[in-house]
Amino acid sequence: MNIKIKLVDLKRQYLSIKKEIDKAIQNVLNDSAFSGGKYVEEFEKHFAKYIGTKYAVAVNNGTSALHLAMLVLGVGKGDEVIIPANTFIATAWAVSYVGATPVFVDCDPKTWQIDPKKVEKAITKKTKVIIGVHLYGQSFNVDSIKKIAKKYKLFLVEDCAQAHGALYKNKMVGNFGDLTCFSFYPSKNLGSYGEGGAVVTNNHSYAKRLQLLKNQGSLKKYHHDEIGYNMRMEGFQGAILDVKLKHLDRWNKRKQRVADMYFKGIKNPSVVSQYQPEWTKSVYYLYVITIKNRDKFMKFLLKNDIETGIHYPIPCHLQKAYKFLGYKKGDFPTSEHLANHCVSLPIYPELIDFEIKKIINVVNAYKN
Repeated sequence: MNIKIKLVDLKRQYLSIKKEIDKAIQNVLNDSAFSGGKYVEEFEKHFAKYIGTKYAVAVNNGTSALHLAMLVLGVGKGDEVIIPANTFIATAWAVSYVGATPVFVDCDPKTWQIDPKKVEKAITKKTKVIIGVHLYGQSFNVDSIKKIAKKYKLFLVEDCAQAHGALYKNKMVGNFGDLTCFSFYPSKNLGSYGEGGAVVTNNHSYAKRLQLLKNQGSLKKYHHDEIGYNMRMEGFQGAILDVKLKHLDRWNKRKQRVADMYFKGIKNPSVVSQYQPEWTKSVYYLYVITIKNRDKFMKFLLKNDIETGIHYPIPCHLQKAYKFLGYKKGDFPTSEHLANHCVSLPIYPELIDFEIKKIINVVNAYKN
């Protein structure tokens, strides 16, 4: 009997740390610390220490983290924010939520990250922020983007939703922007059991305002200093994430090992993997390849009991929600090529070597 290899298998991970997780959940129940509270505060402290920043502000999801970052930086109507067209749509939502305009740019043909050359060409007098996304777990070209931001006096926000623990020139991502936003969606390298997010920073005033905005505009109960939001993290998620944070480096190393096996083992000339520059150390939230006939390839793998995914089938600039911005097919050819040809292979720490070798063998057996 063939066992299907899932694209993601969260149950395996839970079972590997079940005792720790169950104890953490029981502690929250015993203390009834359900919304914010000490378990969230402990996680904030530990996560800031892990990233290497002074402050971490936990929120209810990664989209909220980006939204609050825009508010804290004073982004609003009439402003423009440059973001890659090749990213999850939440990066763009944050800009739209505050009434600003997302300005999309294409990605580098090899790394698939935001292209610094395209960024500089997109800057106008209205530009206020650049959001760089560390896509699929790999860092973007931080030095080049920082140089542009400094030249034009722009804010830099890191979208680290897919890059918990990734390195740029041996320094952890999350330390380069004015603000950095994380998602703890369940499938992420550091994932909650529901929803979760965080913003990290070294700026005290930013951190204080983030705490204010996420908690109904209040730092003191029933005293509301400005219009705020209900974006607190749940106690359960704080406790769960605090447990999982202790295992993150080990899990990341295993995913790097899986990726290395893919890089060395996949010899099919039809398959193109994401280029890994020497200055990056990816944590492989996803292992993405491109292939000419995607549907045929995915059906072939599924026939061999291997699940695959697509991240992402429609680039941001061609989404119906952003039709009003006037972008059209052909505007960002690299992002559009990825959207039409990308496939995500299974990659998670609990994959066993036998399964990895099977995936490699099936991919190599595929004929375009």
